[in-house]
Amino acid sequence: MAATACDRSPAAPKACLARLEVPDPSHQHVGMVFVPAGTFAMGAAPLRAEEGPPRTVQVGGFWIDRTEVTNAAFARFVAATGYRTLAERPLEARRYPNLTEAQRAPSSLVFVGAAPGVDRRSPANWWRIIPGADWRHPQGPDSSITGRDALPVVHVAYADALAYARWLGRDLPTEAEWEYAARGGLAGKRYAWGDQPADPSKPRANTWQGVFPVLDTGADGYKAQAAPVGCYAPNGFGLYDMAGNVWEWTKDWFKPGLEPAATEALGGPPQALALDPNEPQVPKHVIKGGSFLCSEDYCFRYRPAARSPGPPDSGASHIGFRTILRAGPSPAAAPPPAPAPGGPGQATGPVRGAGGPSFRS
Repeated sequence: MAATACDRSPAAPKACLARLEVPDPSHQHVGMVFVPAGTFAMGAAPLRAEEGPPRTVQVGGFWIDRTEVTNAAFARFVAATGYRTLAERPLEARRYPNLTEAQRAPSSLVFVGAAPGVDRRSPANWWRIIPGADWRHPQGPDSSITGRDALPVVHVAYADALAYARWLGRDLPTEAEWEYAARGGLAGKRYAWGDQPADPSKPRANTWQGVFPVLDTGADGYKAQAAPVGCYAPNGFGLYDMAGNVWEWTKDWFKPGLEPAATEALGGPPQALALDPNEPQVPKHVIKGGSFLCSEDYCFRYRPAARSPGPPDSGASHIGFRTILRAGPSPAAAPPPAPAPGGPGQATGPVRGAGGPSFRS
């Protein structure tokens, strides 16, 4: 039976990897793979206006998580630090005086599906801001991650992902580092596995099969939901899920099109040049990789060159991340933001309680 929306309490899928590696600050390289330095065509095979033009970019060697950060790994971080994600914190009344108390309550964006005939020009038709949705309750307050240690953690904002990375003495990848790793040594190919289109009979990634956002047939084994990490073959660098499953945060500020190669190699444009044409007043970070919601007939962003602006003040039920450790001096292990409501990193600009999502799938 096809899935038309995410159930509140779907059965927990079985882990795909025999061993789930959970790092801590005293074991920095646990769960990581070393990617050697190299030069590649960033933005090769672009298909969307915001992608490319291709740039020849050089990156240094770095360690990167073999999989997306899991619920188990993020739970260890929270247990050690007491950290609360932005989705778990209420918005400050003094910063958002036009919102009601209910709109300022802890909440996050959840994919809820849509009925046939839906207007696909409006993402608000399949996204809902749900009070009580967070990384522990990915579909809302009545859901949980019990039995889901191996799934990628979601509902993590950029600030949350960076806090986790800093706890481990790591960092988030730049867009160039992420894309170089995603390509797995393949030069200029459309997908992380080559140029062959996705074949539902031999799935290579967790994406959407069917008419988005109405029907996901689940031909890849998962219907309208994230899969446990490592369920599909790794790429040439031994990395799992660099296509589909959940979007992943990068450090770069988003603006349509790539900057000159020298700028991309250093982490993209400065914040002052960040631009999402749909919300030009709100700077956003680049997310990469696509998600289980990306279909050939709508999103089609499970390609290395694809890129999108992430929500500025929260996460969503299809956004996760992975971390890196550069081969040179490791990033300073700065303490995570204080686990207090309205603490550092609380977003500016449009908020989860004021309007719909600006991304699509």
